[in-house]
This record gives sequence, C-alpha cells and structure tokens, in this order.
Amino acid sequence: MHKPDYSKGLHKLVEGVYAYLQPRGQWGLSNAGLITDGGQSLLVDTLFDLRSTREMLDSMRKAEPAATKRIGTLVITHANGDHFYGSELVKGAEVICTATCAEEMAEAPPQMMEALMKQAPALGSFGQFLIDCFGAFEFKETNPLPATRTFVGRMELRVGDKQIQLIEVGPAHTRGDLIVYLPDDKLVFAADVLFIKSTPIMWAGPVKNCIAACDLMLDLDVEVVVPGHGPITDKQGVRSVKNYWEFIERESRECFHAGLTAEQAAAHIDLRDYATWGESERTVVNVKRLYSSFKGDDSPANIADLFVSMAAFANIKQRDKRLLEPG
Repeated sequence: MHKPDYSKGLHKLVEGVYAYLQPRGQWGLSNAGLITDGGQSLLVDTLFDLRSTREMLDSMRKAEPAATKRIGTLVITHANGDHFYGSELVKGAEVICTATCAEEMAEAPPQMMEALMKQAPALGSFGQFLIDCFGAFEFKETNPLPATRTFVGRMELRVGDKQIQLIEVGPAHTRGDLIVYLPDDKLVFAADVLFIKSTPIMWAGPVKNCIAACDLMLDLDVEVVVPGHGPITDKQGVRSVKNYWEFIERESRECFHAGLTAEQAAAHIDLRDYATWGESERTVVNVKRLYSSFKGDDSPANIADLFVSMAAFANIKQRDKRLLEPG
C-alpha cells in the first residue's frame, strides 16, 4: 500500500478502509477510521467536538454513501474526549468499548471540559496553557453516547466480509485502551497507544503495558499502522515509540535513584532524538507516572495536577528558548 500524505481529511488505505487525519496531531487533533464492506460500516472513534466530527462524517458519506447512510457500529478506543465526544452524531449505532473504558467515559464528560475552559482566562499561565491546547474546540451542548456493549480481553466482529479483532491493551495510555486489527488487510488502528512525531503520554500505565502494546503490534502481521495522533506509519513507527518508553523509563529510574524529584528529572533528562517530537511537556507526566510506579504507588493519577505540571514545564521551556534567542 502507498502510504498517504499527511494532510487533513479522509484517506483511503485499502478497499473499504479509510483513515481520517488531523495534522499535526497535537492536543485534541486525533485520527479516526472507517471500515466498510457489503453495505455495512464501522467507525473507529469520533473527534473532539461536534463541528469537527460532523465535517469528518460528511467526508465519509461522500466517499461511501451506501455504507455510511447509517453507521452501524462505533468502536471507541479509549476514554479521552478527542476520541468520543462527537459520538452523538452517530446515534443509533452500537457503541463498543472495553468495560474499563465505559467507566472512564462517565468520569470525563464534556461538561467538565466546558466548565474548565470557561475558567481558563482567570487561571493565569495554567489557563493560557489550556487555551493553547483546547481553545479551538467547542464543548457546549455536547452529549456523547454511552457504551451499549463492552468486553474484556478480545472481541471479534465482522463488517460484511471483513474480519475485525478488538484487542484490549490497557491500562496503558488510559485504563481502558484497545486497538483495532484487520488481519486480512494487514492493518491496525493503534489509537493513543501510538503517537507519531509527537511525545506519547501515559495517563495510566504501567509503562510495561505501553511497551507490551507495542510488542503486540510488532508481532501482528501488519503493514499499515494508523496512530491516534500523527501520520500513518508502519512497524518502524511502532518500534520508535517502544524505544521511547524504554528510554524514558531508564532515564527516569536513574534520576529517581539519584534523589531528583519528578519535576527535576523531567527538566534534567536529555531527550536526544526525541527532542524533535512535539508536545515535550508530556515528559513530566510520563516521569511522574514512572516515579509513582517506582514507589509502588498504582493509584490513579490526578489529571488536573498533571496538567498544572505540564503548564509549568511548558512555561520553563518557553522561557529558556527566549533566553537563547539572539538580541
């Protein structure tokens, strides 16, 4: 398969299978997928708000009008809003996710994001960080669909003659991650266990599960990999993310044993080849989650505290960048 260019919109991957891409894949700009065959359709994730999801669905209906007149199945890969908030626009579809993902979706409704963004202008540098990340999206009057079917482990589906395997890989990026594998097409929708050209983030962990998810995809008969964010890739992209997790775990452990705090470690670690990846502020989240695991603490992360840490980290990076600029 010829790998499509990284441009916004719908890209045909193989017959009946499409990826919807949103460059450059930064905060909130996720990818989604469409699988069609025999007049049936399955949507892999929606987007962050109704406007962007409506635009995506319009492009899908133009490409596959018979199959997408009514979306039969929606698979939600995990419970970050940029992958499920727009789901009300496919009302009537069967909504499938892992059992843990269904629990997490209830914990993070769009009303929470709407309230936070209303407060953002009064929250100083932290609020500005939120506006920079999420200010382009509209969460008002958004009501995602609840899951209608959940599973643990693996589930097999068919769309026409296409065989589809849903494989639970969480807790990793979130507590309830899954990937979508099409064995006959040698293709996988990796969702947010894979970020390409962008720093991955581990809200849940442990890191061994992030690495195991990469190993699982490397063991599959796969030629095309659609990440949750970033351009379409192949197994080399999967290896690069696996290598990142091994690197950040090793570096963080050294800092932990040297007595550095997680914040000090995140600032101290030389990201080397990974420094060119976007959203480097996520480093502090990954280091903090690793520090928790080193201490034997597997309690859920406080997401608000992690965003505060990222905002502070981003401000320090911006200040250091200005100091290095001439004049």
